[in-house]
This record gives sequence, structure tokens and C-alpha cells, in this order.
Amino acid sequence: MIVRGRCWKLGDNISTDHIISGKYKFEAINDLGKMTVHVLEEVIPGFYEKVLPGDVIVAGRNFGKGSSREHAPRLLKLVGVGAVVAESFAHIFYRNAINVGLPVIVAKVIPRFTDTGDLVEVDLEGGYIRNLTKNVEERFKPFPPEVRLVLVSGGIIEYVKKHGALPWRGATR
Repeated sequence: MIVRGRCWKLGDNISTDHIISGKYKFEAINDLGKMTVHVLEEVIPGFYEKVLPGDVIVAGRNFGKGSSREHAPRLLKLVGVGAVVAESFAHIFYRNAINVGLPVIVAKVIPRFTDTGDLVEVDLEGGYIRNLTKNVEERFKPFPPEVRLVLVSGGIIEYVKKHGALPWRGATR
């Protein structure tokens, strides 16, 4: 699975409230599509209108800190974000992102050499991130095959719907 898109550069400590403010959590809880207009609105006004399918967020440390709402990665995916590359992630955000099928990659070099608008490519199987605009590459340890299957399927629920069981050994039906 290769993700290729424009970079949206963000800083350190982007919280789940930055991604989708808690004040909207009951506004359209059963229709996340109605919440997309608010994604990252306090950080990048009009983000939902500007982001294109496959675009990549590149951020600093502690991306996704704050509440454990899984709305945050679900909404990023829903507006078209293809992957998030950051120096580090809050653990619960990282796990929620994988569960909903949003690739999240820890990188140390790319965030320092990437700016908004740069073209970025992430190869989940090959284990590299390339800033195609600045010709900078960083390798990462690829996800285990089971996790890649979940990501390619669009998340763990979609995987189970399609295959009837979890992808790792010992999973029960």
C-alpha cells in the first residue's frame, strides 16, 4: 500500500481536540460526515475543503494527545487524509488510528525536512517515507503483515466484515 499526497505540516502536541473539538462530540455522533467541516478547523481553517484524498499530515511530537475519542482518526480518514507521519504519537491515538485503518508512521527525519505543500509518499510494505519535493527519504520498520491487512481493508471492523475473523493467529470467529 502506497500513500501519496501533499503534506500538511503541523507542530508538536496536536491534540484530539485540535483534530475535532469536544464541543462537537454529540452534534452528529451518528453521522460523522456532518462533523467533517470541523476537522482541524482551529489549526487550519477550512481544512476539510482544502485536503485532497491521500494527503499526508506531517507533525512533530505527541500527535493525538488528549482524550481517547476515536472520532479523531476516523474523521481524518473521512476527509481524505491518507497517512499521518509524526515524531511521536499518543498511544491511544496510535492504536485508534490503526483500528480505523489510518496509517500512522513514526519518523524523525521527514518532519524536520518537510513543509506544507511538499509531495510525500509513504510505502507501508517497503517501509519508507519520501519527500518527493525535497528528495529526502527515511526508512521505518514496516508493520507486521496482519496490521497491513487491517490498514488495507480500511480498519479492523472492515477486515472482520470481509474475512469473518481477526487476521492474527489464535483469533476466534
